[in-house]
Amino acid sequence: MSGTGIEAVDALPKSGHPDWMSPMLAVLTDDRFSDPDWVFERKLDGERLLIFRDGDRLRLMTRNRNVVNDTYPELAEALAGQPAQELVADGEVVAFDGAVSSFSRLQGRMHVKDPAKARESGIAVYLYLFDLLRLDGHDLAGLPLRDRKATLRRALRFEDPLRYTPHRNADGEAFFKEACGKGWEGLIAKDAGAGYTHGRSRDWLKFKCGKGQELVIGGFTAPEGTRKGFGALLLGYYEDSALRYAGKVGTGFDDAFLESFRETLEARRRETSPFDEPVDEAATWVEPDQVAEIGFTEWTGAGKLRHPRFLGLRRDKPASEVRRERAEGS
Repeated sequence: MSGTGIEAVDALPKSGHPDWMSPMLAVLTDDRFSDPDWVFERKLDGERLLIFRDGDRLRLMTRNRNVVNDTYPELAEALAGQPAQELVADGEVVAFDGAVSSFSRLQGRMHVKDPAKARESGIAVYLYLFDLLRLDGHDLAGLPLRDRKATLRRALRFEDPLRYTPHRNADGEAFFKEACGKGWEGLIAKDAGAGYTHGRSRDWLKFKCGKGQELVIGGFTAPEGTRKGFGALLLGYYEDSALRYAGKVGTGFDDAFLESFRETLEARRRETSPFDEPVDEAATWVEPDQVAEIGFTEWTGAGKLRHPRFLGLRRDKPASEVRRERAEGS
C-alpha cells in the first residue's frame, strides 16, 4: 500500500474519536545498522505530545495524559487552523539552544500554565510531528509507517511552529555518526513497513549518542555552605515493584530552581525511605512521584550513576513507568 496515502485511508473502516491512545515507545540498542527497509529520524530532546482533534475539541496531551494547551498556546492555535477536522498525531515539542534541541531550555515553558505568560516567556517552541494515528475517523495504526508519514505530510500544512519530521532511508550508520557530530541526542530507527504499536516495540529503536534517562526522585540532602534549597536529589528506578537506588545528583541546578523545588519536595515529605535497599545518606525522604531527566557518563558495576547531572523535570512520564534503560544484549 506504500505511497497510496489518503486514498488508502479512505478505504479503512471508521470509528469514534478516542479519549486516549497510548504512544509507541522505542527500545534502546547499541547495535547501529543500515537497512533499506528502515527509516532513521533525528531523536529530539523535548516533550512527547499526542495531538487529539475532534472538530472544535483540540487536546495536546503528554504521556501522563495531561492537557497542555495553555503551556503551548501557539501550537494549539496552529493546530486549530489546520484543515483536518479529526485526527490523532504523534510528535515532540522542542526548544532550541542554537541548532540543538535543549530539554533544559524547554523547562522554561513546560511548567508554565498561563497562556499569556507562556507567550511572554521568550522561549520559542516547535512541534515536530512524526506519525499520524487517525484521520477523518479512520484508524491508521495498521498501515505501514511510510504510508502514515506520507498521509501526515499531505494532511497538514507545515509552517512554523509546526514542523514535519524528515527521515533518511537505509543508511543509519552514517547518519548516526553525523548526528553525534552535530551534538544531537541520537536517532530513532523505525521499521518502514511496520504498523503503530501502542506500547514499547522493537519496530522502533533508539540510537543514543550519549547516556541519559529519566529517574525517580526519592529524597534530598540538606544544602551546605551558601547553597540554597537542597544539596542533592536521591534517584532511583523501578524494577518490578521495587524502587532501586541509583545514586544522587548535585549538579545542574540554578538558585531559582533550588529554592522553588525545595517547596515542592517539602510538600511530599515522608518518614521512611521509598527505596528498597539501605541508602547511606543523611536524607529527607519524599514520595516518589517526581521524575527527573538525568545525564551521566555510565552506570557503575554496582548499578549507580557516574558523573550525573540534572537536566530538568519530566511531566510526560509516570514515575511508576521509570525503568533502567538497558541496551539490548546488556
